[in-house]
Amino acid sequence: MGDPAVIRIFDTTLRDGEQSPGATMTTEEKIQVAEQLVRLNVDIIEAGFPAASPGDLEAVQQIARRTRGVAIAGLARADISDIDAVWEAIRDADQPVIHVVLATSGIHLTHKLKLGYEEALQRVQAMVAYAHSLCPTVEFSAEDATRSEWDYLCRVFEAAIKSGATTINVPDTVGYTMPHEYEALFRYLREHIPGIEDVVMSAHCHDDLGMATANTLAAIKGGARQVEVTINGLGERAGNTAVEEVVMALRTRPDYYGNVYTRINTQELLAASQLVSRLTGIPVQPNKAVVGQNAFAHEAGIHQDGMLKNRMTYEIMTPQS
Repeated sequence: MGDPAVIRIFDTTLRDGEQSPGATMTTEEKIQVAEQLVRLNVDIIEAGFPAASPGDLEAVQQIARRTRGVAIAGLARADISDIDAVWEAIRDADQPVIHVVLATSGIHLTHKLKLGYEEALQRVQAMVAYAHSLCPTVEFSAEDATRSEWDYLCRVFEAAIKSGATTINVPDTVGYTMPHEYEALFRYLREHIPGIEDVVMSAHCHDDLGMATANTLAAIKGGARQVEVTINGLGERAGNTAVEEVVMALRTRPDYYGNVYTRINTQELLAASQLVSRLTGIPVQPNKAVVGQNAFAHEAGIHQDGMLKNRMTYEIMTPQS
């Protein structure tokens, strides 16, 4: 499982982030972002969804071949052709990761996938085992986990672990859950799934109700040791958890989060933010936490007076940190 004090950063800017309307990037632009993510020192780059198109497969393949010192993941639905496409794209990476996803909520199984619960369980077993036959590192995600039945979720994750999954991801796919619920779910899974202590638990949150960062931090309290994030919180609908917010929250409040930490080079956060904004054409809101133009600006006279006397009166972190 690795050092329990380290929170792994799984950056999905190039996959989930690029699914944000208008955020499409060329292969060369994706490589620029990947190179910046290496400078940022993320642990895993989810480089894309290779089965989506030949262009996406090529972009993931180029990133896998040209970046070193970082794990490269590709997303696959629980389908042999998807998994084969991911393996073709990432097999030349230093540390390849096949990321397999299948929904587990009743609404997704019934209305989207037209699968029964047992049929879905069998597909997870078969497809995770197939992915593991190709690649030693496999992540399994239970899409819409936070709207799934908890006991069924335990059965699915247990099957995935037995089939070779090394990371178990618990996505809040539609930004539905609340922090206390998400933390409780992680604790429940840790207590009820045989073998969970041998794998990494991961959190993946969306910001539909403005809770993505809070939920991700709650998951860390509940035992998550990997968080799936994007630069600037880029992502579908209201976006994903912003890497800069989670990293700086952990760095600013180590007392509250049990002194866990990330390996992120925080001095590269602003450069990453500006690069992604420029390439996608999606501006960063001025009052965005950590990287917004106004994040360290002070207008009120009382605040300015305090800042002149001691910066800590109104700033809990420095721009340089």
